[in-house]
Amino acid sequence: MIRFENLSKGFWVAGERKTVIDNLNLTLPTGKSLGLLGCNGAGKSTLIQIIAGILPPDSGRVVSDGSISWPVAFGGSFHPELTGAQNVRFVARIYGVDTDSLVDFVEDFAELGKHFKMPVRTYSSGMKSRLTFGTSMGIRFDTYLVDEVTAVGDARFRNKSRLVFRDRMQASSSIMVTHNMREMRDFCDAGIILDGGKLYYFDDLDEAIDQHEALMRA
Repeated sequence: MIRFENLSKGFWVAGERKTVIDNLNLTLPTGKSLGLLGCNGAGKSTLIQIIAGILPPDSGRVVSDGSISWPVAFGGSFHPELTGAQNVRFVARIYGVDTDSLVDFVEDFAELGKHFKMPVRTYSSGMKSRLTFGTSMGIRFDTYLVDEVTAVGDARFRNKSRLVFRDRMQASSSIMVTHNMREMRDFCDAGIILDGGKLYYFDDLDEAIDQHEALMRA
């Protein structure tokens, strides 16, 4: 369960205040994998970062009764001067998981080769995404926050990412942002739309996608 209580967030843009989350009160159901939809600039990434605890809201709070991953595509949690392996060890200690097991999993999954033992500042954006995705998949969370990450890499690596993510979804749920509606239908049970600072829940994913596409046309 994830519950938003009087949640608000806004930014100053060109001298004007833009509210992207407006006094949000909503409880997301337990055990549902949700596709997060909304027009460009609606605030989807902002909401994901608030749920993860990376970005503080202006007011209100997020309440959860389970563990939540960091945004899978977000590499800001990794120190650029540490190697990939050192970063993974640090994350393992924070989350209380077996260090060697997590390092072994990420090294095998991310396929970074010698770069795994090089500073993260030398990584390309794709390499950072592989490291981030591999680290998050190596830790069992109740809810995974995912932002387009299964699009990283070549076709073989994308397929491997989908397979491991599908395996995690056997026991966990997710909130997924993707522009690929086929992928959303593959992984999600229901949908939520962020529009005008408000969040709308749809138990029928196809209904959510239809409503989203109508908003995009408008």
